Amino acid sequence: MRKTIIAGNWKMNKTPSEAKALLEEIIPLVKDAECEVVACVPYVDLATAIEVTKDTNIKIGAENCHWAESGAFTGEISTGMLKEMGVEYVVIGHSERRQYFGETDETVNKRTKAALAAGLKPIVCVGELLWERECDITNEVIARQIKLDLWDVTPEEMANVVIAYEPVWAIGTGKTATAEQAEEVCEFIRMCLKAKYGLEVASGVTIQYGGSMNDKNAAELLSKTNVDGGLIGGASLVAEKFAAIVDAAKPE
Repeated sequence: MRKTIIAGNWKMNKTPSEAKALLEEIIPLVKDAECEVVACVPYVDLATAIEVTKDTNIKIGAENCHWAESGAFTGEISTGMLKEMGVEYVVIGHSERRQYFGETDETVNKRTKAALAAGLKPIVCVGELLWERECDITNEVIARQIKLDLWDVTPEEMANVVIAYEPVWAIGTGKTATAEQAEEVCEFIRMCLKAKYGLEVASGVTIQYGGSMNDKNAAELLSKTNVDGGLIGGASLVAEKFAAIVDAAKPE
């Protein structure tokens, strides 16, 4: 059975005091959730978030990590640092990291392998640009990302990998793929995983949709066979909206 995961990606929002207030508001609203609930927060909020959510059903994730264990990488955070803090998940390869900060499939792969080696659960993001969709090469883009981002990741390690399908044209734009579009690509991602790892592994991987999912469209998106959860942006910053998305998520 695949795990249904709703993960909030806070991006560059919320100071530690604001994070504490938001999480305290979310906790009672999702305490009876039937899915895994994750809050991926800025580095400066991690310690606060871990403390506030202690003894709750909310897991904490980081928004990025470096691939080196240590070294001369000013401003970067290692997977070992995150693991020792108590972080469980980490977002890797988000479209904003690729667009603004030079992330490539090669560095996504290096970060993913480092996260797995440290015992973290990477949420690996893939997705096409609007131009690529209009050129009808969505599948080619996705297939390439799956092959490169998961290079040298073993079948056993895939038990701890989450894939987030993020059509880049739907990130922060208010545009959302239709439920049918989301299902089509998530199903294709599973086909790519099947070709790489076999049916058993592919069937067990959680595939999230991550393009402007909100409290209004979550139920329809999550009703699709291959959409196993959501990577939630703006709606994760409003307790009631995030809770509504969690409520819409039902285990398969």
